[in-house]
Amino acid sequence: MAILINNKDKTYTLTTKNTMYQMKVDELNVLVHTYYGAKMEYMDLHYYSKCNSQPSFSPNPADSIGVCNQYTYGEASQELSCAGIGDFRLNAIGVRNSDGSFGVEPRFVGAEVIKGKYSIKGLPSFYGDEADTLVITLKDKVHDIYFHLYYGVFEEYDLITRSVTVENKTDKSIKLEKALTLTLDLPRGSYDMLNFHGRHMRERMVERTGIKHSQITIESMRGGSSHMQNPFVVVCDKDANEEYGSAWGIALVYSGNFKIAAEKDQWEKTRVVAGINPENFSYEILPNGTFECPEAAMVYSNEGFGNMSRCFHKAIRNNLCRGKYKNTQRPVLINNWEGTYFNFNADKLVSMAHEAKKLGVELFVMDDGWFGKRDDDHSGLGDWTPNEKKLQGTLKNLAERINAEGMKFGIWFEPECISEDSDLYRAHPDYAFKMPDRDPQVSRNQYVLDYSRKEVVDNIYNQLTTVLDSANISYVKWDFNRHISDLYSVALPPEKQGEVYHRYMLGLYDLLERITTKYPDILFESCSGGGGRFDCGMLYYMPQVWTSDNSDAIDRLKIQYGTSFAYPVSTMGAHVSVCPNHQNARVTPLKTRGNVAYFGTYGLELDVTKMTDEEKEEIKRQIVEFKKHYELIQHGEYYRLISPFASDESMYCVWETAKEDGSEALVCAVRYDTDACTPPFYVRVKGLLPNRFYRINGSEKTYLGAALMNLGLELEYDFFTYPSRLYHITLA
Repeated sequence: MAILINNKDKTYTLTTKNTMYQMKVDELNVLVHTYYGAKMEYMDLHYYSKCNSQPSFSPNPADSIGVCNQYTYGEASQELSCAGIGDFRLNAIGVRNSDGSFGVEPRFVGAEVIKGKYSIKGLPSFYGDEADTLVITLKDKVHDIYFHLYYGVFEEYDLITRSVTVENKTDKSIKLEKALTLTLDLPRGSYDMLNFHGRHMRERMVERTGIKHSQITIESMRGGSSHMQNPFVVVCDKDANEEYGSAWGIALVYSGNFKIAAEKDQWEKTRVVAGINPENFSYEILPNGTFECPEAAMVYSNEGFGNMSRCFHKAIRNNLCRGKYKNTQRPVLINNWEGTYFNFNADKLVSMAHEAKKLGVELFVMDDGWFGKRDDDHSGLGDWTPNEKKLQGTLKNLAERINAEGMKFGIWFEPECISEDSDLYRAHPDYAFKMPDRDPQVSRNQYVLDYSRKEVVDNIYNQLTTVLDSANISYVKWDFNRHISDLYSVALPPEKQGEVYHRYMLGLYDLLERITTKYPDILFESCSGGGGRFDCGMLYYMPQVWTSDNSDAIDRLKIQYGTSFAYPVSTMGAHVSVCPNHQNARVTPLKTRGNVAYFGTYGLELDVTKMTDEEKEEIKRQIVEFKKHYELIQHGEYYRLISPFASDESMYCVWETAKEDGSEALVCAVRYDTDACTPPFYVRVKGLLPNRFYRINGSEKTYLGAALMNLGLELEYDFFTYPSRLYHITLA
């Protein structure tokens, strides 16, 4: 059973296939965390986490005197750590009471088990009838303020989710000034944290830092999860690697401002917190009102990063992504952006579709520039009316012309932003974020719409549905090309301006829910200047994300490698683009560009009418090969074999996807540097059957699975710059 309640010990134990998570109601009726790690037989594990000493200058709760004189919130491993009551470490919840005091002391009230996974009103979350939910209710010692802690248990994926609802049952308003969902206290020891930092066109670079007696903070205050940090971290043993050691993966199901922080305290305990960034956050909870915190998802693995990642991949594919496309084969597409930018008309697009169809492409996507007064990025956002002069007719006419070529038709939107030079801005300048008496900051010649206001969201919803109803549209790319500044909503009084960031996210999620529900047959792809909002929150609404605006295959090695720590291949938008590459001028073989794009959604980002016959034949071959291996690539077990961040001299990045039953695997190796007199190089394959024989790329020679996994597969070296090879491994 996934949830075990022991009333005698007052313990609550969550178990998955391989892990165990335990909490206990202690002698002061405080809910404390006792354990999260490898699965074991049941026992009350509080002996390891109880207060054993009197931390220097840490106060004792009033009711601990005479009961447990050593008790202090400063050492207790609280499941819900709160500010203002003597826990001076990182904490999750901060409540400003109606009398102005800052602090609450949650104590246990009760618990219940619910069949199926809980949901969160207005917020994305993992889902599934096969999951179980534990709800634990705590109440402040003094005031009628309740905290409902939700735990979702997905046994098969070793995934545990958490959320917190704060309920105000007092007769006066309170202010929630800190709303982090997760508090996780780890066993004493030394740990590292992996975070995934970056910048535009260099997202999710892997960085490993030791957790010391100071805070490590991973955060965004940009109004989106951002290119600069990702709302996912791994806390791990010092010697943990892909196959060995303890690793705790933590992902927030949220796309806005976030904070994930860790610190080692004076008694060598490590604490991790995660949730909404408390900077410029203050949310009023009215009498009888509630506030739902975003979900955090956790996976523990004692078999290193690889096993942790594969658990996340399955859970995200099957129980976070929704709709008809989450596990069905998606069409191979071509996007005209890098092929034409703003310089196109309908005839040009149709000519591209005509040539692309010959190569096996199935979907044509018209990117930016089709609407309003939009011949560059200085105008038009907010006016979602087709430019019929540029399109040489109606949008419906263009879609019909594309469909007549045997292609589906897709379209680009940027619904969250507005140009100053637009009819919408001239009619409603107050729709954009702008501080009183200040000129707003401009980025990409645009402002951000105030989605905390329902009338703004409704306006955009009505515009989008008018467009989507007007033509046969099969795909939508949803972009967001700047971050939020000048935060101020004219619809809220001064004392509620701290709610705007989160209300913006609620407005965005509301719009996404309405649009994706109304159009279940449209494939939606999220984008934010590429990978600036690649997170579990967006994946709940859209099953794929444009991984980066950097389409260079060699740069993509690191970008897609870092992304894979949490997110499955099926979510990564990846295209073959032209060379010299438009982002860095690198020239890479077309074969290598294809091999890298295979391990994503695979598409084209170029003007196919300008390709040579030889290049077209290569694209034809790639599309056939991609479709041949589609199920294996998209739904196989993913293994990172050699890191592009490694300091060794291999100069290879190698990864693999294998069938869960070990019957088939596909290995991709890309050489990202060159050297003279190259020695033979072998890579150990994973996920095969050790006692069965295999063929590689259909050759007559056979290899024992154990040999390929222990001695390795020899990587053949092609003598040119940036070579790559696919190795298809099948049972003999």
